[in-house]
Amino acid sequence: MKLILLYISLFGAQSVLLIWIGGAILFLLLCYGIYRQLKTGKSLKRELAEIDKIRQNNIEYEFVLKAMKIAVWRYDSATKSFVFENDFREGQQNFIPGTNQPFIDTLTVVGPADVERVNQGFNDLFEGRSDFYHQEYQVTNPYTGETYWEESYATIVERDEEGKPSKIVGTSQRIDERKKLEASLVAARNKAEESDRLKTAFLANIGHEIRTPLNAIVGFADLLPVVKNEEDRLQLIAEIQENNHKLLRVIDGLVSMSKIEAGAKSLLMGRVDLNELLQHVAEAYQPTTNLPIHVQCPLPHLKIETDREKLQEVLDHLVQNAIKFTTDGEITLSYETQGNQVRVNVTDTGKGIDETDQTRIFERFVKVDEFIPGTGLGLSVVESHIKNLGGSLGVESSLGAGSTFWFILPLE
Repeated sequence: MKLILLYISLFGAQSVLLIWIGGAILFLLLCYGIYRQLKTGKSLKRELAEIDKIRQNNIEYEFVLKAMKIAVWRYDSATKSFVFENDFREGQQNFIPGTNQPFIDTLTVVGPADVERVNQGFNDLFEGRSDFYHQEYQVTNPYTGETYWEESYATIVERDEEGKPSKIVGTSQRIDERKKLEASLVAARNKAEESDRLKTAFLANIGHEIRTPLNAIVGFADLLPVVKNEEDRLQLIAEIQENNHKLLRVIDGLVSMSKIEAGAKSLLMGRVDLNELLQHVAEAYQPTTNLPIHVQCPLPHLKIETDREKLQEVLDHLVQNAIKFTTDGEITLSYETQGNQVRVNVTDTGKGIDETDQTRIFERFVKVDEFIPGTGLGLSVVESHIKNLGGSLGVESSLGAGSTFWFILPLE
């Protein structure tokens, strides 16, 4: 109190009041500064937290793009060009439009079958007629020449005052593997449908194949007791025997295919004289045809390690086919050695096989000529036996010039 009275006596009441006001202002300024600093610190913490959150979102965003193998792009309405922001597509040869490259120029890389559809889809999006875009198309990279499949999605994010799209974002992804899978599934479906159709035709055909020789056997057998002429009786017996062989061949084909379907692949391997086997097959079928059946063996003897029964069945089917499809000329059975393998040929001078049919004649139930008797199983059985014996087979033919069915087997 004495100090205050002393100040008043020395400086006057007005001066003391000013000093007190000034001190109060300084105190308030100090408090405000502290408050601002605290507030700024909290704001800075919030900003840092937001930045960290954005950074974390970007990491997660990029992780998703990498996992999905997607490219993200936006369409610049001002320059009418694409800008790729991220590209995590598979492969290293993906096409990316150049800076400010016009949209119309990017269409040159799209496959001819897809370009019109892609162009229409993008134009609908750019003009605002559609809010969403989705297309699958082929792309050929002009810099590498690589062609691949791509799938793109896009949508309008913002519009201007006139309602025109001002911001469009989209994604692109390579779908080569998916397209391969789709193609294989379609091929499998088509093959299954064709197999079902052929099986239905086979069931209708097999009845005819069995009934025809069976009717002949029954009919001629009924005539035998009443025919007295010996020559006529011999002719009837010959007809019965011929139809017996036809019926047996049909049944043998069915039995062989049934064994193959059941997975029976047991082989009885042994030494087989190929010269003797070819001669045996030729002599067995010569009485059934007016065509000469020749055997050409370049070596005096050739023994191979194989299953004689399966190999003879293969030759039987091939010679039967040659007889059925040849009206003039001859049939030749031959072989040639190729290192540790032997190639066996059954050649005829028949009608030949069209090139488009040569790839499917080994499938089950397939008949090139529906008017020629047969079940459509013979060549399928041949293929299965040759593969089980460790070999390969094929055909060389042209229409009107005959055919050569060949197969290759190991000598040992």
